[in-house]
Amino acid sequence: QVQLVETGGGLVQPGGSLRLSCVASGFNFNNYALAWFRQAPGKEREGVVCISWQGIRSTYLDSGKGRFTISRDNAEKTVYLQMDSLELEDTAVYYCAKGRTVGCHNGYDYWGQGTQGTVSP
Repeated sequence: QVQLVETGGGLVQPGGSLRLSCVASGFNFNNYALAWFRQAPGKEREGVVCISWQGIRSTYLDSGKGRFTISRDNAEKTVYLQMDSLELEDTAVYYCAKGRTVGCHNGYDYWGQGTQGTVSP
């Protein structure tokens, strides 16, 4: 069955960095888009960034432009989210998601359990 397991969350000070990882299994990783979403306390889940099967990136979160970078390693079946210059407002549970198709614009059908990222002085 499809599994997505996120790691790498933690506590960081404003201006710091976190690198999240999501290891996938149970499907042909090379043939699907992967994305990161987040959900802050009291808010709805929102898209952060996506990467297509060919490595084309789509950014959903305007505040993440220039700070958040998604990448994928098909050999390791892993997708990464590098987050730099973190702000208090970036505190959230971060989720990895599998796309329904090769591209970033056809929705997502599987989600990981999430990893907590906390930005605090």
